[in-house]
Amino acid sequence: MATGEEQPGKKPEVVVITGASAGVGRATVRAFARRGAHIGLLARGADGLEAARSEVEEAGGKALVVPTDVSDSDKVEEAAEKIERELGPIDTWINNAMVSVFSPFREMTPDEFKRVTEVTYLGYVWGTMAALKRMLPRDRGVVVQVGSGLAYRAIPLQSAYCGSKHAIQGFTEAVRSELIHDGSNVHITMVQLPAVNTPQFGWVKSRLPRKPQPVPPIYQPEVIAEGIYWAAHHRRRELNIGFSTSAVIALNKVAPGIGDLYLGKTGYESQQYDGLDVDRPDNLWAPVPGDHGAHGDFDDRAHNSSPQLWLNTHRALIGGVIAGLLATGLAAALLKRRTASP
Repeated sequence: MATGEEQPGKKPEVVVITGASAGVGRATVRAFARRGAHIGLLARGADGLEAARSEVEEAGGKALVVPTDVSDSDKVEEAAEKIERELGPIDTWINNAMVSVFSPFREMTPDEFKRVTEVTYLGYVWGTMAALKRMLPRDRGVVVQVGSGLAYRAIPLQSAYCGSKHAIQGFTEAVRSELIHDGSNVHITMVQLPAVNTPQFGWVKSRLPRKPQPVPPIYQPEVIAEGIYWAAHHRRRELNIGFSTSAVIALNKVAPGIGDLYLGKTGYESQQYDGLDVDRPDNLWAPVPGDHGAHGDFDDRAHNSSPQLWLNTHRALIGGVIAGLLATGLAAALLKRRTASP
């Protein structure tokens, strides 16, 4: 398993990123490219993939564009085979590709629900399957599932997407347990995201009366990308990003009924703003042409950092500081007691 930034003479890390053309995937491509990784780029949108490839190469890395609809297990397997043939053994596989529909469940069609599930859930299953097929015989490698706070606490108007994130959570726990049983050194982790400023809100299929938006607080995709990079190089079972994510997950474990009531009252309004884009294209069945980059339309409302993420990824340091302060306090108390004794 790769352990950090590239060093002179060290073999470049080989990474696969699904949904690499835009949003969180695109920002993650940039994060790994800065560290000299060689990256297999999987997505449907050719324009975004080629732009991502250029960014990797400009950073000094090597990229392989493999246009892939991750709902097709055969295509995912073919992509993995091609990447290993041209870039070398895969060290890290990041499942990130997704589609969604903003719609009340009663208005969803079976085909729409099936499509979201096949991409957003089964795409992760096929990616994990292709990765483990190669990693297990080598007894090394990392699979990162890009999840969401919605894997624990679902919200209205995204029933298919939330269902998929819940499914990924359960699937990942099952696979992790099997790896532990087998004594494997292959690691699987899940990164739970907050609301993120990505282009998806401009191309997700929507039946909402107004424009869809992420539920605040919103974070920039670069914050998420750094968390994903960290998770790929540390053996943490799960990584939450953002205080909102941790708070929602914790509250849902204690009082899920409160979440039901609160979201039933606020969940529709909080996911909408301004007016509706009339007849805008969506990417449910085919990619929206063009290079859409990493950011959406919410730069003015998005946070560029997460103190919670820093705290979460520096537990050992924080624990050491606390232990040191406690030891100092204890020593001072003992000294005071001794000097006070007759």
